[in-house]
Amino acid sequence: MATQEKIGLHNLSPAPGSHRNRKRLGRGPGSGTGKTAGKGHKGSKARSGHHGPGGGKPGFEGGQMPLTRRIPKRGFNNTRFRIENQVVRLGDLAKVDGNDVTRESLAAAGLIKLSKGPAKLLATGDVPGAYTVRGIKVSGGAREKIAAAGGRIEE
Repeated sequence: MATQEKIGLHNLSPAPGSHRNRKRLGRGPGSGTGKTAGKGHKGSKARSGHHGPGGGKPGFEGGQMPLTRRIPKRGFNNTRFRIENQVVRLGDLAKVDGNDVTRESLAAAGLIKLSKGPAKLLATGDVPGAYTVRGIKVSGGAREKIAAAGGRIEE
């Protein structure tokens, strides 16, 4: 009985007849799809970019004033005022020189950028030692881990 070879990347191939070459449009009269490349003559569907009704520009309603512009804008959006915290994991504190963790020491270690928003310590990983955290936001889980490691947090 012949042993069958295991399937691997070196011996995979598509089933016979299942793979077709792609249609190469606009490559001369001999190809069958030369000149107009299967788009017919003129009209919006023959043009590049916008492909007539049902395709092309999202929200385009054939020249009619689009729904998004017909309806009045109301309400408040907080996007402009949202503050994005720079995330620092507890395991990354090993990169900080000394046991004092401040914005400046985190920036010196390359964990945050001073030009961006505030930093926040999250409880991912283990605390590598007893650290004193000053002027940085700390999550509840990280607060417990820092205290358990003998560190302290000064607001």
